[in-house]
Formats: sequence, C-alpha cells, structure tokens
Amino acid sequence: MKIIIKTKNFELTGFLERFINDKIGKLEKFAKTLGKDSMEIFVEVEKETNHHRKGDLFIAHLQIQLPGKNLMAKAHGEDLQKAIIDAKDELEIEIKKHKLKVIELPRRKIRKEMGKEIF
Repeated sequence: MKIIIKTKNFELTGFLERFINDKIGKLEKFAKTLGKDSMEIFVEVEKETNHHRKGDLFIAHLQIQLPGKNLMAKAHGEDLQKAIIDAKDELEIEIKKHKLKVIELPRRKIRKEMGKEIF
C-alpha cells in the first residue's frame, strides 16, 4: 500500500510519519476484499490556528481512490494523533459500507434468484 502524506502549516517529523504509516497501514487488509492488489491513500494533515478557540486545531483528511468511487474522511481535533485516528476510523466505516454495496449486495441478489429457481 502506498501512503502519500501532505502537511500544511507545519513540518512532517519522523515520528509523525511513522505514526501515520502505522495507523493508516492497517487499512491495507481491506485492499484484498475490494479486489485491489494495492491501494493509494492520500493523507493531508494541517494545522489551523485561525479559529475561535484558543490553541491549535488539527485537521486530518484521508482519501482512497477506488474504481468508480472516491472514499473520503475528515476529522478535527486539538490533538493531531487523535484527529488521524478518528479520520482512519471514519474511513474504515466508509470502506465497509462500500464493500457491502459492491460485494455483498450482488451476492444476495444471486442467492435470492437461485432460491426462486429451486422451487
């Protein structure tokens, strides 16, 4: 799996890069179930300081391009690591929904039609 990381308004540290690769790399298990040998995940992490709260606000955007569909997730947080984890969890839910639509529903239709032919 290829993870493309882009940062805005701060520098990417080695720790942060390892953290992103570790957390986002866990989504690789979904690649085989979606019929892809490899996936590209675009990760954009930004630090936003111009807002109504005190302190920094971090935003994490994740995007996967699948055949016929782009799945995206976005999370905000005062802690960068929490924002990345929340975005990963949201993207995981989106992938599961897409898997259900693409793989499971056609299987159900086939089973339903096979059941009609038997009787």
